[in-house]
Amino acid sequence: MPDFIALAPLGTADLLAAELVAMGVAGGRERAWGVTFSGSLADAYRVCLWSRVASRVLLRLGSAPAATPEALYTGARGIDWSQHVAADATLAVDFDATRSAITHTRYGALKVKDAIVDQLRELRGSRPNVATERPDVRVNVRVVADEAVFAIDLAGESLHRRGWRGAGVAAPLKENLAAALLLRCGWPAVAAAGGAFVDPMCGSGTLPIEAATMAADIAPGLGREYFGFLGWSGHDAAAWESLRAEAQARRAAAPLPVGRVFGSDQDGRAIELARAAAVRAGVDPLVTLERRTLAELRAPGPSGLVLVNPPYGERLGEAEALKPLYAQLGTVLRERFDGWQAGVFTGNPALGRELGLEARRRHRMFNGPIEAQLLRFEVGAPHYSREYRPGRLPPVDPSRREAPGAQMFANRLRKNLEARGRWAQREGIRCYRVYDADMPEYAFAVDLYGNGLQYAYVQEYAAPPTVPEERVRSRRAEVVAVLPQVLGLDDAQIWFRTRRRQRGAAQYNKVAAEQAFHEVAEGGLKFLVNFDDYLDTGLFLDHRPVRSRLRELAAGRRFLNLFGYTGSATVYAAAGGAQSTTTVDLSRTYLDWARRNLELNGFRGREHVLVQADVIDWLERAPAGGWDLVFLDPPTFSNSKRMTGTLDVQRDHVALLRAAARVLAPGGLLVFSTNYSRFALDPAALPELQVEDISRATIPKDFERSPRIHRCFLVRRVAPAT
Repeated sequence: MPDFIALAPLGTADLLAAELVAMGVAGGRERAWGVTFSGSLADAYRVCLWSRVASRVLLRLGSAPAATPEALYTGARGIDWSQHVAADATLAVDFDATRSAITHTRYGALKVKDAIVDQLRELRGSRPNVATERPDVRVNVRVVADEAVFAIDLAGESLHRRGWRGAGVAAPLKENLAAALLLRCGWPAVAAAGGAFVDPMCGSGTLPIEAATMAADIAPGLGREYFGFLGWSGHDAAAWESLRAEAQARRAAAPLPVGRVFGSDQDGRAIELARAAAVRAGVDPLVTLERRTLAELRAPGPSGLVLVNPPYGERLGEAEALKPLYAQLGTVLRERFDGWQAGVFTGNPALGRELGLEARRRHRMFNGPIEAQLLRFEVGAPHYSREYRPGRLPPVDPSRREAPGAQMFANRLRKNLEARGRWAQREGIRCYRVYDADMPEYAFAVDLYGNGLQYAYVQEYAAPPTVPEERVRSRRAEVVAVLPQVLGLDDAQIWFRTRRRQRGAAQYNKVAAEQAFHEVAEGGLKFLVNFDDYLDTGLFLDHRPVRSRLRELAAGRRFLNLFGYTGSATVYAAAGGAQSTTTVDLSRTYLDWARRNLELNGFRGREHVLVQADVIDWLERAPAGGWDLVFLDPPTFSNSKRMTGTLDVQRDHVALLRAAARVLAPGGLLVFSTNYSRFALDPAALPELQVEDISRATIPKDFERSPRIHRCFLVRRVAPAT
C-alpha cells in the first residue's frame, strides 16, 4: 500500500490522528507536524474530503540523498515522473529544508523542477508548463539532514480553504485551526447532547461556520472545486465520485436543528462578510449571525459551548489596553453562562487571568507563527477564582455556616484534625490528609501542608451526573463557608479545586501559570509544592511510606527513578546515602522541579543525573545491570510513541517490568508502584521475576479510608538455576 503524509498545524497532530482512526484509516503514526499512514488511494481521498484539521495530504514517492544541489537533482530524476505528470499538465514544486546545505528554497525548488522537466522532455520531446496557482500537479519536496523526500501534494492547496471564504477576506483564524479549537473544546459531544454554540467575537464567521458544518456532518472538503489529485495522472475518478456521493448522503441525513449556532460581533461589516460566507458554506439557515456588543450577549440556552478568539495585542503596550475587554468577557461568562463550557484562544495567556475563571485545561497551539494557548473553562461558582486568581478558595458565604450540613461537616473535620494532628505530631509528619470524603455526601479531600506556615489543599470529587447540580452547589457552599474557621487558616492559605477522573497524563497537566512554589517539609527533608498551576501539588502524600522505604534501601546503591515527576523519591534516596541517583522523565518542567528539590536539600554534583527522555525509549538504550535500586512509578495512562501509541499500566506492566528489571544489577531491587485502583498484576507472565506485594504496608494512616489509593510491589530477578 502507498505511504501518505498528512500535515497539520503545530499542536494539533493528536486531533488529526484521532480523525484518521474515526475514518477507519488505521496504523497512523503521529509526528509533531502531522501523521504518516499507509492505505489505499481512497483512504487518502477520504482524508482530503473529511479531515477538518489536516492542511495537506501528500503521497510519498521516495527519498534520496541531497547533500548538494546536484545530488538533489539526481535524486529527483530517479523518480519516473511520467506516471504522475500528463503531457499537457501544469506543474509546481514546493520545497523546504531543515539542517541542509541547500538553504535557498526557491533554488531547491528550481533544481527539482529542472530535473522533472528535463526527464519529461527527453522522454516525450516536450516539457510541462509551470503554474504557481492551482497547477495540475504540485510536487512537495522536504529535505531534512541532507535527505530529500519527494511527494505529490494531493490537496494541491491548503485544505483549510473550504471554498466558502470570500475573495480577499482576511481571517484571524484558518478554518482547520478553528476546527481544531472546536474539537479540543469537545464541541461534537456538546452538540450531540443538544447544547448550543456561541462566539461573541466572530469576525468573519470562521468559528460559527465550522461549528455548524461539524454538527451537521458536512464534509469540509465538499465545497472545494480544486484538489491536487484532480489533474494528477494517477487519479481514480470513480473512487473520488463515490466518496463525494457518500458525503452528500451523510449531509442530507444529518440536519442540524435551527437555533443552535450563534455568532456576534460589534463590527457590522464583519457580520455582513460572515453571513455571505455562511451562504456559500450552505449553513446560513443554521447559523444566527448578529451585530451585538459583548455587553448585550445572552446565553441562548441552558448549556453549550462559548468559544472566542479575542484580540491579544501583538505590539508592545496593546496587551495592557486589552485587560478591560478580557475582564468584561469573564464577567459576561460568569453572570450569564453558568453551567456552560468555554474556550478562549489567545496569543497572550497572561490576559486570561483577567477572566476571573480557573482554566481546567491549557493547550499549546500555534496561530501561524504565533505561539498561543487555548484556555478551557467550566463556567460555574467552583471555578471562579478569588480575586481572580486560579485555584483559590471561592468566595465565602457566611450565612451558610449555620446550615445543618455545614455544622455536620465542620464537626467531623474538627474531630479528624484533633486525632490526625496528634498522630502527625507524634510521627513528625508535616504534610498529611485530614479528611477524605468521610461523609460521602460531602465528597472532599482536605490535605494540610506545613513547614512553619501551614497551607490547605482542598479537592472536591466531581459528583456523579445523577446528583442534581443545585445540591452539589449547596454542599460546596457549606464546606467553603466553614473551612477557614475550622482549619484556623486565612482563606488566602487555602486552595480549592474540583477533581475529575483523569486519563493520560492529565493529572500532571498545567491548569494555570502562576509558578508560585511553597516550601514544605516531609521526613526531615524539604520540598517545593505548587498549589496554583497543576492538578497535583508535586508531592504525592500517599507515597510517604514508599519514599521512606526507598531511603532505607538506598545506602551505597545506585538509584534509578523512572517517571521521576518532581524527584521526591530521588531526594529520599539521596538522603539515604545512595551512591548515585538518576532521574528520568519526559518533562523538562518536572526535571527542573526535581533539580530544585535536590538542591534545596543540599544534593548537587555529577552523581545526581537528570535525564529528559521518554522512559520506554530510554530503557531500551540504558545499560543492562547499571542500577542496584530502581523505582518505577508510571502514570496510569500516558501518550507514548512506543507500546501501540499509549502507555496503559494495566496492559503494559509486564513489558515495563521486564524492561526495568533488565537494568537491575545482580541482587538489585525494583520497587514498582501504581495508582491505578483496579490494577491486577500478572505474575504468571513474569516467571523470571520474583514479585512481593507490599501494598498494605505502604498505605499510610491518613489514607486508610482509601486502601486502594496505590499498589506497591518489590520485584527481584530470579537467579538462574544451576
